[in-house]
Order: sequence, then C-alpha cells, then structure tokens
Amino acid sequence: MTGTDSGIRINKYIASSGLCSRREADVLIEEGRVTVDGVTAVSGTKVLPSSLVEVDGKPVTPKEELIYIAYNKPLGITCTTDRSDPDNIIDAIGLSDRIFPIGRLDKNSSGLILLTNDGDIVNTLLRAENNHEKEYEVRLIQTIRDPGSFKSSMENGLPILGQITLPCEVEVTGPHTFRIILHQGLNRQIRRMCDHLGYKVSKLRRIRFMNIELGELQSGTYRKLTSAEIRGLKGQ
Repeated sequence: MTGTDSGIRINKYIASSGLCSRREADVLIEEGRVTVDGVTAVSGTKVLPSSLVEVDGKPVTPKEELIYIAYNKPLGITCTTDRSDPDNIIDAIGLSDRIFPIGRLDKNSSGLILLTNDGDIVNTLLRAENNHEKEYEVRLIQTIRDPGSFKSSMENGLPILGQITLPCEVEVTGPHTFRIILHQGLNRQIRRMCDHLGYKVSKLRRIRFMNIELGELQSGTYRKLTSAEIRGLKGQ
C-alpha cells in the first residue's frame, strides 16, 4: 500500500484491492457497507497501514504491486534475505519492498540474478530448475590444455555431489576462458566440474537467466524487467 502516515482515502484503498472501481467504492461507502476498525466509514475516511477495512463484514486488503527486477550482483554479496548477514542482497539493493531472489548465485560469483515479490513465479521456476537455461562466463587460473577434450568432458557430464551432471553447452573462448549454459543448479556446480578436471575458477559471472540477459547493466545496479521479459519468464 502506498501513502503517507496520514493514510490514504478509503475509496482508493478499496479500489486497490481489486474489489471494485473507486466510483463503486464510493457507492459502498454511501450505503454504509464499509467499516474501518469497526467504525462505519464515510467519504474521505483515511486508512492507515494498521487499519482493518471490511466490506459487508469481510476484510479487504490492497493487492501488492508485483515487482520483477534484474540485479548485477557484485562479488561478496550473499543471496539471502537474512538481514543479520551484513552482506545480504536485500540491503545491497536498497529497495523498501519485500523481495526474494529467484535461485542463488554464490558469494564469490557475480552477475545476473532476478528478484521479485511474486511468490508464485519463484516457486514455479525453482520447481522447474532443470528445464531452464542459465549462461555463465568463466575464467580459469590454468590454461585449458586440450580445448576439445575439455569441452566434451564438460558437456557430457561429470561426477559431482554423488551424481552425473546433466548435459550442458560449452564454448571455449580463450586460453583461460569459456562460456557454459547449464540446465540445472547444483551447489557450486561449475566450480566443482572444473575441479574434477583439475582446474580452478578465478572468475565466474552469470550473463543470462532464461530469456533475461545481463547486457550492459552495471555491477551493483538493477533494472525493472520489461513486460515482454516477464511474459517470457512465465512461459506466455
């Protein structure tokens, strides 16, 4: 709900719930069918965040505006909503709205992570974790000895965490660098895969999540997703 400490007008509050239009809310108020904290409302009554608004004896609450943002997470930020963690992602972004990260990105990794207050889409995407793509740019400390063998080994699956990783797509882009597209999200998966082949990751950055690209978004900044991007996330 928006507004100041003095509250918002009762007709606007009711309309924001999706129950009816503001004009229709005026009619409900005129008919004496609206109460605020047990007192019959009149035109111009103000509603505070702590107020209980009822129409015909049934509680009414405003719909929360859905927020979808893309954030370029810097190194050192933790993908947790626990505010006791001094490096938590919520304080780093600085939004007053209650939002949640979709999935996670290791503290020592950077790049794209999505956050939202839409619990439905978070649950849907996390349940289908093995069905959507995540793309990363990776730099290794060592030189890639045999690019062809490295690519094949990574793509065909490696044993980590007691299982074989799902097939993925790898493009070796330089003596120390490659891009990888994953369809799953095991804990520290890319680092563990590289460890298995005798390499250590020095830099890991996510550049795409499904249809959302990091693009030119600067480190430590965020942007709202476009309507088209949101529809893509929802498979529409």
